Amino acid sequence: MADDITADVIIVGSGISGAIMAARLAASGVKVAILEAGKSVDRQDAVETYWNALIKVPECPYPPVPEAMHPISNDLDFWYDQTGPDKFASTYIKVVGGTTWHWLGTCLRLVPNDFRLKTLYGQGVDWPIAYDDLERFYGEAESEIGVAGDSASDLGSPRSTPYPMPEIPQTYLDKAYFKALEGTIYDVRSTPQGRNSETREDRPPCCGNASCIPICPIQAKYDGTVHVARAVSAGATLHEATTAVFVEVGADRKVSAIRFKRWDGSEGRATGKVYVLAAHAIEIPRLLLNSTSEATPNGAANSSDQVGRNLMDHPTQLSWARAKDALYPYRGPLSTSGIENLRDGDFRKERGAFRIEIGNDGWSWPTGAPITTAQELATQGLRGAALDDALNFQTARHIRLASLVEQPPDPENRVTLDTESLDIYGVGRPKIAYRLDDYTKAGFKASVEAHDAIFQKLGATEVKHSPVAQGAGHIIGTARMGADGKTAVVDADLRSHDHPNLFVLGSAVFPTSATANPTLTIAAMAIRAVDAVKATLAG
Repeated sequence: MADDITADVIIVGSGISGAIMAARLAASGVKVAILEAGKSVDRQDAVETYWNALIKVPECPYPPVPEAMHPISNDLDFWYDQTGPDKFASTYIKVVGGTTWHWLGTCLRLVPNDFRLKTLYGQGVDWPIAYDDLERFYGEAESEIGVAGDSASDLGSPRSTPYPMPEIPQTYLDKAYFKALEGTIYDVRSTPQGRNSETREDRPPCCGNASCIPICPIQAKYDGTVHVARAVSAGATLHEATTAVFVEVGADRKVSAIRFKRWDGSEGRATGKVYVLAAHAIEIPRLLLNSTSEATPNGAANSSDQVGRNLMDHPTQLSWARAKDALYPYRGPLSTSGIENLRDGDFRKERGAFRIEIGNDGWSWPTGAPITTAQELATQGLRGAALDDALNFQTARHIRLASLVEQPPDPENRVTLDTESLDIYGVGRPKIAYRLDDYTKAGFKASVEAHDAIFQKLGATEVKHSPVAQGAGHIIGTARMGADGKTAVVDADLRSHDHPNLFVLGSAVFPTSATANPTLTIAAMAIRAVDAVKATLAG
């Protein structure tokens, strides 16, 4: 068929993991085809869509369309079929470059003990690899992304290489936290970030547009299109508006093709020697679970019945207050510092760990400020100079903290297919069962106590804590890695236990959530898997 696609390696998804894999393989002479459900984004058009949006959520520059549906933060039932008891609150988008378009840019490594949660603390499971197995790949990932960080501070994760760029400068607000908390258990440090602090590889340094979520107007912040462009330049082919809908498996247990459907109504089969799924942790189980056949009655790669299970996030405790002094938020990247020294300890036997993100974005996340602040003051009757003075006084003192809490794997937290509500291609919408367990809730309780202590040191008043967990935007689990094919979907090389020529990338493979924002680990593991893909091609 003219619509068919052929290459050595078929990669589903053009986000950071698929794009890095494609760029590395193509640079070494491998013929690569990338299938991407969404289309390319025109950055300036997306910026204007964001500016004009009445509701400014992470997805607003990238509105869903019937051909590429995805969740939206302000209506968590729009795409997800939520069966509870809690709402799963993290989202993703379908565009060329993937969800890195609206990520914050935080590039933390996991700490060594994150890989041994079961052995050390009796919780969750251990990873089939150790920190040392990933350390050099972390360094390569930092170079590939372009991470700005303080090389003198390892943040609990030993390093063998420096960051490729110096850190993004801490804000006036960050320094106020540092001064107030000096000598306490709360160690304020610069956050390593995937954004340029200086001109690098034809991308400019950050100039503080303050819209990292949902879009960097100048691409100082990394996104997956950087590696998509490298892959295409090296000979890979990108097939936009091409949605994978079914994984075919042959009698030899190997994947034989991936069926796809395009926006224009055409369809076909993509065939290769090796297949790589890099379509995020909701869409990967959707694709695998939809691929039922005589050879795969439970779906592709699912003899373990683990596909879709162990869905995790970093459920986030959001707290905000009014500082005693003017600290001048609403400028620069949305976060440039955090408190990372609370991410490990014996307490993990009893409760989830957390990292604390210090926000530069004032009350915009919890309340929609400063626009809502202006509305409130105007409602009080203030006008003209009096309104301006009051607005300046109040917004200069808006501060917020967010604790990203560790959530352990639970097989009942899962993604399945809604067989009664199908997308335009005939695949069931994601049905999500999700609950926060007592271990996670205990982590929340501890984080609230930490926030109270920190705000007290700052002399802050009007302290508020969100009663509802926020989504961190970190979709973790659903195709976990492990040494035993009876309890895991992929092995330590990210190869399917069921199908020797199928690999899965991304945070879907994480056995546990830990506390670090997952993107750097996603990139490091994708780089580590390149050699296994090449060996499979040569085999």
